[in-house]
Amino acid sequence: MPILGADMKEGTLTEWRKRPGDSIERGEIIAEIETDKADVEVECFLAGVIEQLLIEPGDKVPVGTPLAIIRTEGAPEAPVAPPAEAPAPAAVPPRRPRREAVPVPAGRVRISPSARQFASELGVDLTAVTGSGPDGRIMRRDIELAARAAPAKPLEEAPDRQARMRQAIAAAMSRSSREIPHFHVTLDIDMSRTMRWLARQNKSRTLKERILYVAPLIKAVAVALREFPELNASWTEGRIVTKPSIHVGVAISLRGGGLVAPALHDTDQQPLDELMEDFRDLVQRARGWKLRSSEMSDPTITVTSLGEEGPDTVIGLIYPPQVALVGFGRVKQRPWSVGRRIVSRSGITATLSADHRVVDGHRGGLFLAAIDRLLQEPAKL
Repeated sequence: MPILGADMKEGTLTEWRKRPGDSIERGEIIAEIETDKADVEVECFLAGVIEQLLIEPGDKVPVGTPLAIIRTEGAPEAPVAPPAEAPAPAAVPPRRPRREAVPVPAGRVRISPSARQFASELGVDLTAVTGSGPDGRIMRRDIELAARAAPAKPLEEAPDRQARMRQAIAAAMSRSSREIPHFHVTLDIDMSRTMRWLARQNKSRTLKERILYVAPLIKAVAVALREFPELNASWTEGRIVTKPSIHVGVAISLRGGGLVAPALHDTDQQPLDELMEDFRDLVQRARGWKLRSSEMSDPTITVTSLGEEGPDTVIGLIYPPQVALVGFGRVKQRPWSVGRRIVSRSGITATLSADHRVVDGHRGGLFLAAIDRLLQEPAKL
């Protein structure tokens, strides 16, 4: 069971995507799990053949619990039974006997949260769906078949989902406030050149292809981190652990409340149009409860912006074990001093929240200055 957040203690397996005997490639989806904050597709970290599935859908287990045994290329097949003198490995739980079918109370539907959300999106009436999963559990494939057969009324999301998410957010932010010695530095950035450049770029693009100003903001943060690697790090077991890659986590508000901050991988390496496309995809999947495990576990810093209708300044709390968060207010026209003249410019306020155990205010200020410098040459991003 992967750990997908600093305060995650356990997760619930909702669906296997592979079966014993199936081949699997590194990065391929092997299972789906439910946490307090999201339904997550678990990516396999190696290639091989599925030897054994150790837990069943519906099982809630602590992080670190083995979920499956995978035989890698060149490894011998597992024996049918171990030799009598060889004790079973302590780290891997034995195969559990298959459960007997459990009667489902009238009116209750066995379904994974992602399948429930999928049914809501497609307008499928779950009372008319026959589940093909364990104990009659309704799976995504059942929803797809039902949607092809006939449309139906939408189903509301489970009412306790938001309550559990708020509890998870509360735990993480309480830990952040309690354990991390925050300091904050802010800088007003002239966005005129970036906004003019975006207007020229978007003139010939369709609405779906347009680059929003959030993309150069995220990219500028990622590129600036190359100069300030101490901010692309975690505070783990009392020491700084600098990360080799830059995976910017982006705060995404969810429908009905709550938020997640999944990663845009290798953010500093992406052209702006690809970064914008990946950002749109990430937002859509986050709001559809379809994130992947690496997106939840890999962020090395977080960027948050409340959009065009948001406040002028955003001062956020760091998500542990990360050591920094950059908040951007809205872009708005404001008076700007240019030489001896006061002119109207598009400006934005950037705020760095940083861990004082890792960095000081001087370096934090230089980091914001680097972001400012990069945004004055948006074509180079």
